[in-house]
Amino acid sequence: MFDRIDQVHAGVLDVGYVDAGPRNGKTVLLLHGWPYDIYSYVDVAPALADAGYRVVVPYLRGYGTTRFLSDDTPRNGQQSVVAVDAIALMDALGIETAIVGGFDWGARTANVMAALWPDRCQATVSVSGYLIGSQAANRTPLPPAAELQWWYQYYFATERGRAGYDANRRDFAKLIWQIASPQWRFDDATFERSAAAFDNPDHVDVVVHNYRWRLGLAEGEPQYDALEARLAPAPPVTVPTITLEGDANGAPHPPPGSYASKFSGKYAHRVATGGVGHNLPQEAPNVFVDAVVEVDAFSS
Repeated sequence: MFDRIDQVHAGVLDVGYVDAGPRNGKTVLLLHGWPYDIYSYVDVAPALADAGYRVVVPYLRGYGTTRFLSDDTPRNGQQSVVAVDAIALMDALGIETAIVGGFDWGARTANVMAALWPDRCQATVSVSGYLIGSQAANRTPLPPAAELQWWYQYYFATERGRAGYDANRRDFAKLIWQIASPQWRFDDATFERSAAAFDNPDHVDVVVHNYRWRLGLAEGEPQYDALEARLAPAPPVTVPTITLEGDANGAPHPPPGSYASKFSGKYAHRVATGGVGHNLPQEAPNVFVDAVVEVDAFSS
């Protein structure tokens, strides 16, 4: 367990976050995905803190103790806004640059941050590679087997899906964990520790908006249009990066050869073996920690 969760006003949010390690150490910002939470880094964070890094692990909007400051703020989940949240958190904590690591939504956010604000990202560690997308690109249908893997996205496109997810948050999340990490034998206590984060009052709205936005079924906020326009051409990530993949990832993910060219800085790809699935930081924490230390050396 993490000893404490701090709170700070950052942008439109009151962000809940873990802050571990020496405050004068190099900062590592670790971002979780869906349906996961900060406990994906429960073993990564102390290991990096022991190595001398300052480690910041926030709950994303719609998770855990993170709350919107205003009832009037749209519960928006589009890709650029999550990165804007992360930059706002860095500003609130006085962090100029950080090594940014993530998986799932967190990996996409790390990609977006590095593409839009490379001066704020010393380097990145990205599970499953390059995940920046666009509504235009998502209009292109995939082969049937690939579409099947995205079943939940189409479920969320319906009001039945929204209601079903709201009514069955824990069962839904546990099913995704099992599908995405078929060889990970997590116990009930491990799952329940994270599942509490999905009780956030804005969780369903943010998650459903994220997936509807991807398909062009929900609008984003106009103030982020310019950022999305910059992301639409799939810009390269120029900062040093290590991409990671588990050898048993059951979630939709691109093959490494399809995205290597998107990383124009110093780059390496590593595979975590032994039945490692989608939640790589929690399933193979040593692999993730080693990647952070290695990518730090890339940029030193």
